[in-house]
Amino acid sequence: MFAVENGLQGDPRLQAISDAIRVIPHFPKTGIMFQDITTLLLDPVAFKHVVDIFVDRYKHMNISLVAGVEARGFIFGPPIALAIGAKFVPLRKPGKLPVISEEYELEYGNDRLEMSMEAVKTHERALVIDDLVATGGTLSASINLLERAGAEVVECACVVGLPKFKGECRLKGKPLYVLVEPNQLD
Repeated sequence: MFAVENGLQGDPRLQAISDAIRVIPHFPKTGIMFQDITTLLLDPVAFKHVVDIFVDRYKHMNISLVAGVEARGFIFGPPIALAIGAKFVPLRKPGKLPVISEEYELEYGNDRLEMSMEAVKTHERALVIDDLVATGGTLSASINLLERAGAEVVECACVVGLPKFKGECRLKGKPLYVLVEPNQLD
């Protein structure tokens, strides 16, 4: 579900967020319109809007852990976790920690996420955060990883999501919440 479908229709913060994201055409391969959040991070007002909208959504959902997908989930996850009183759990790329892991497919290859076994306690309520959802593969792998460790994934959240994720979209049965659609070149 996109934020505009869930009570934020016309909210000027969403336009500010969208306007702050730069598009790099044909990266990392031809046909991909890469959504570069670097420019969003350089705009403290737009960056704060992202955090504030997510905090408003999740502050009363009894979430005990926010899991951020490397690397950009590491940027958005910690301030959200602190604001809602949850711990932050990094979901890392391979070879960083002694871990459990989950392999998954991307639109342009394969990858793997890893997580420290001690990071999650059974029955903890988890939120998964990343910058963008394109195919759902990374978020689905994140859900698998957290559930294997005993967590209950409440929802996945992304700053940017492809239009196919509009409406009551679910990944592995879990709701998906997205702030804005990808920008296109004018």
